Amino acid sequence: MKELQSFGWYAARVAPHLPKKAFNPAPERLWGGLAYLIVVIAGILTISLTDFNIWINLAIAIVLGPSFAAMGFLGHEILHGTVVRKAWLRELTGGIAFFPLSTGPKLWVKWHNMTHHRHTQDEEKDPDAWPTIEEFSKAKILKPFYRLPASLRGFLGMAFLAITFTFHSSRMFKRFITEFKPEKRASVWFQLLFPWATWIGLLLLIGPLKWTFAFLLPLLIGNFIVMAYIATNHRLNPLVPVNDPLANSLTVTLPKWVDVLHFNFSYHTEHHLFPGMSSKYYPLVKAELKKRWPERYHEMPMLQALAALYKTPRLYSNKTELVDPGAGIAYGTLGHGLNPASIKPKEADAVSSTEKKPKDSMNG
Repeated sequence: MKELQSFGWYAARVAPHLPKKAFNPAPERLWGGLAYLIVVIAGILTISLTDFNIWINLAIAIVLGPSFAAMGFLGHEILHGTVVRKAWLRELTGGIAFFPLSTGPKLWVKWHNMTHHRHTQDEEKDPDAWPTIEEFSKAKILKPFYRLPASLRGFLGMAFLAITFTFHSSRMFKRFITEFKPEKRASVWFQLLFPWATWIGLLLLIGPLKWTFAFLLPLLIGNFIVMAYIATNHRLNPLVPVNDPLANSLTVTLPKWVDVLHFNFSYHTEHHLFPGMSSKYYPLVKAELKKRWPERYHEMPMLQALAALYKTPRLYSNKTELVDPGAGIAYGTLGHGLNPASIKPKEADAVSSTEKKPKDSMNG
């Protein structure tokens, strides 16, 4: 089977083989969120109210960072309606879960649920898709980056993950705020400003040194963990004209205990197939997908996926190739020649330099 299929096509064939309870909300997931919330509050209070030395504060910050990320993973699940179904409770609990990352629930639903999920890896409509060479030719800010050596670009790309979620979230606010009805914009603004007002207020209250350990360093760690997943979700996959989750998504593998701590966020192909299903059932979905379409299903260890991101550029010369515009070389994408175990470039047939005309680079 080579042709692309919609997520509904796969879901219709997989759903009958799953237990009915898999499609019910799983409110017990909130207990995990409560545990993380207690850790976050206790950690921030400990740093704020005590005078421990820098090493103890650093240790607390290292615990807070993964807790920020895990709360975000649960917030993602909550706002898909898989934990609680009442709209007000979903928004409240989702907002609390996303509070450390300072992303409002209304914005997240608009950006992630209603746009990214509906148009995954669509070069024009997916707000999370990486740019094409045509877009690169118009973006002056990106060109100096691609003049750097590939190894340095790879390092900077990995380092940038520590701020990417926060940075991208602010871009998504700018992009989507005008799409909200006028009567809802005030609440969207509030959901943006209230968390940041809280964190800035904490800075003024406890001073910059303690604030660095109580919030800034945990935010950087949380960003990196969240983006380690998000960056591998789709960025090695092709752009697609049909929202086919087996073609446009990647599931990464991690030790079971990490999946437990991160609410099975690693099962991303499964999530795009059944976004309204609690992730606790995604191992069952994975088994069905691998049984039926093993040749189409993409998975790899997290570290291997991150290494592949490090070694490949993030620009599409066409829907199935990633291109380094400076060197004029291209790499395949998953399902189109990319072998994560042995990543090798091939001659770029769409571009040879940044001077190529945009239309020439979009053929194929």
